[in-house]
Amino acid sequence: MVSQTKASKIEKLTAIPGVGAATAKKLVDAKLDTVSKVASAGATKLIKAGIKAAVAKKIATAAKNADKAKSAAKATASKAKAAAKKAPAKAKATASKAKAAAKKTPAKAKATASKAKAAVKNLAKSSKPKSTEAPSKDRKKIGPSSKTPLSKMSWFKNLKK
Repeated sequence: MVSQTKASKIEKLTAIPGVGAATAKKLVDAKLDTVSKVASAGATKLIKAGIKAAVAKKIATAAKNADKAKSAAKATASKAKAAAKKAPAKAKATASKAKAAAKKTPAKAKATASKAKAAVKNLAKSSKPKSTEAPSKDRKKIGPSSKTPLSKMSWFKNLKK
């Protein structure tokens, strides 16, 4: 069983660019058995594990980049998971708001209808026919009389010009 876990660790480490099976075995023997451990180890510990300096620098850089990508993917996944958990609650809140608005709508319509009825009543009261009395002599009428022809009115004269 120990050899199976060692083999899977070696397989995971070979995913790093520049790491083959032999290099991965050296890393596992040095207890650098994950990508994040290799990334945090740096080039000096890789050299102590038995890897040449030039290759150690490349592996360290590649491991750091892979670790950053992995952590970014984890963060994105956790954000997506959190958003997925919140989505039903948001939908439920929106549905309850819509339900409350739907309950208020008939009451608003009823209030508007009663206001309209009151306005019609007020309009009917105010538009009673006025008496057909002749204008009193005390009031001065402004403008031409009803018997004045259109052609004599000032606005009609201005219109011709």
